[in-house]
Amino acid sequence: MSKPPSIFTWDALDWDDPLSSLPADKQPPKELVEKARGKKGAKRKRIVRGEGGFFMNRSMMAPGFRVPMHQHDHDELIVVVSGSCEFDDDFGSLDVGDSIVIHANTRYGFTCGPEGMDFLTIRMGEAKVTLD
Repeated sequence: MSKPPSIFTWDALDWDDPLSSLPADKQPPKELVEKARGKKGAKRKRIVRGEGGFFMNRSMMAPGFRVPMHQHDHDELIVVVSGSCEFDDDFGSLDVGDSIVIHANTRYGFTCGPEGMDFLTIRMGEAKVTLD
C-alpha cells in the first residue's frame, strides 16, 4: 500500500528559527541569520522536511534586502512567488513566476527588488550554507 499524500497548510506552519530548527552541521552562519532577522525582517518557513525526498522553504525578504555571496552543498530550485531579485555574477534577474536551478557549490548572491521577494527554495536534501 502506498503512503498517503503529505499536506502542508501555510497558516499552520510557524516561521523558522534556523539556529534551533536545523541540525548543527546545516545551520547557516549566525551573523547571516541575525542580519536577516534584524532591521530587514527576512523570514522563512520550512515547509517540506524530507517527505518524498523533498525539502522546501518559503522565504520573504524586504525591498533591497541583500543576500551575500554564498553556496550550498545541494542543488536547488528557486521559484519567485512575488517580487523580484537581481543576481550577482551575471546570473541575471528573476521576476514573478521565474525560476532558476543553482547547482551545488555554486557561489551566488542577490539583491531583492523594490517590492522585496517571496520565493520557494526546493532541494533534494537539507542544505548547508557557506558564506564566502
